[in-house]
Amino acid sequence: MLHNTKILFIITGSIAAYKALDVIRELRRQGATVRCILTQGGAEFITELSVSALSGERVYTELFSVTDEAEMGHIKLAREHDLALVAPASADFIAKIASGRADDLATAVLLATDKPILIAPAMNPQMWQNPATLDNIETLERRGITVIPPASGEMACGEVGAGRFPEISDIISFVEDELKAAQPLRGLTALITVGATREPLDPVRFISNHSSGKQGIAIATALVQAGAAVTLIHGHVDVPLPDGVVAIHASTAQAMLEACLSALPVDIAICTAAVADWQMQNIPTEKQKKTIDTLTLELVQTPDILGALCTDEQRPRLVIGFAAETSNALENASAKKQRKGCDWLVLNEISLENPVFGDDCNTVTVLLEQEVQAWGMLPKQTIAQKLLALIEKEIL
Repeated sequence: MLHNTKILFIITGSIAAYKALDVIRELRRQGATVRCILTQGGAEFITELSVSALSGERVYTELFSVTDEAEMGHIKLAREHDLALVAPASADFIAKIASGRADDLATAVLLATDKPILIAPAMNPQMWQNPATLDNIETLERRGITVIPPASGEMACGEVGAGRFPEISDIISFVEDELKAAQPLRGLTALITVGATREPLDPVRFISNHSSGKQGIAIATALVQAGAAVTLIHGHVDVPLPDGVVAIHASTAQAMLEACLSALPVDIAICTAAVADWQMQNIPTEKQKKTIDTLTLELVQTPDILGALCTDEQRPRLVIGFAAETSNALENASAKKQRKGCDWLVLNEISLENPVFGDDCNTVTVLLEQEVQAWGMLPKQTIAQKLLALIEKEIL
């Protein structure tokens, strides 16, 4: 569950700070990358050197460090992880984040992150039971922060009660549960084709289309955010490729087919690429000069990528095709879905008023196994999220 995850680990000023080292060791043993922030209070109990040695990464401490901000700005640090874990979380630190403070690196990063946050409180029993602390905990939980309940037992100060640092196994379980909730497709693999292929007519010309790749990129991004391991096989695209994917460039239909088959097995395949329907029978080795008034091209069909994925012996559990139609849209899409053998097919209705290619919106009808859903015109990111919700419902 933790393989290839990125954990931001914050250590605050508690006598239990030394136990954070064992948590770091276990997270790394299970395959996580752990990047640490050590607060000023945390540094009173353990050293940067020990944290760095166990995490295998440099340790961040100062909000206003010129070097740290140049190498890894706090906003970037806030975003480049799957989950933030504060362990131990002192009463003072809990109070600071409950009030929205951002006067040091750790609080600033937590205020700036859009990822799940877990805290593992550790403090004296009376401090834990103080109404101020309980109010702060309630505030954090109301905001969606997960609080790992402290254990009970004898404390370092000699008192007995709730407030001990949680068991390491409990912390790991909470981290796994949080990742599963935030990234329901973690552990699954996905293949997605994106963009336009370009079929050579001669060494300098090609057959292609107006696809920008925006819809496919939006879907790939949604899959990555949901935790899937995504292989992105792309032709020509007009937008940047998303982070977190294995990107393979395939300029022609034949190259895209070979890349898709090589990527199998996967759990999910989504064919959004606008693959050219035709290619040259024989590609000239030299540029065709404009020396005649007309030119006859001998074209043959390109390989059927979607059909090949549907019939391969390693067929994915869920295969989703895309179709762009200008007339008799639903009828043609239904016929394509049956002909190809895919599980679902997403229909893009194209017209002069609704060009789709290169636009930020799309007019979509989704043909499921037993149902047709007309979504109408929506932003492509919204379509990606709606499709992701259907995928999660189907495959989990």
